[in-house]
Amino acid sequence: MSAVKRKSKRVDEGVKIEIRLHRPSLKEKFFFFTSGIIMSVPLTLFIDQLTGYLLLPLSTFYATLLSVAVFAPFIEEFAKAYPLFYRHGETERSIFNLGFLVGLGFGILEMLTYVLALGVPVLFRLPGVFFHPASTSITAYGIATKRPIIFYLAAVSLHFSNNFLALISPFNFSTSILIVAIALFISWNLQRRTAEKIVS
Repeated sequence: MSAVKRKSKRVDEGVKIEIRLHRPSLKEKFFFFTSGIIMSVPLTLFIDQLTGYLLLPLSTFYATLLSVAVFAPFIEEFAKAYPLFYRHGETERSIFNLGFLVGLGFGILEMLTYVLALGVPVLFRLPGVFFHPASTSITAYGIATKRPIIFYLAAVSLHFSNNFLALISPFNFSTSILIVAIALFISWNLQRRTAEKIVS
């Protein structure tokens, strides 16, 4: 069962209103973590397949550039935020934390896919395990504070920067570490701004 904290608030004429703060249980947190795996990843792959057909007439270089640097950030950041529509009565802080868990699930599966299926060294995929929770929590902050588009675009911009620099920079691992550090710093600062107030 979810832990529910009750707060009372006095309004006009001494009328008392009870506010219920929903605290996600471990089971609910696990649901959001696995949503990053079983919901966000398939949605990303499905949309990626559709957009792949648009790139067929282009050369390999431009198709890769558009796919990795442009389409992937928009698609992945949307797919990771999508499970947050299945929340109810959450506070700003719990929405932020649930977004972090969705991104973590997504990042872990993405790393395992690259490492196990494509043979990429773990070290090169490790930054993504940190990046995805940070970027999803940035979008989650926007959802919690009723500014989803602004913070979604901020997450997309970070994702675009990471992917674009990875494609064109000879020091792609170093630049990836820098972008991940920026994303984590922003996420940490936004988490400190969240409050235990219900998002209606």
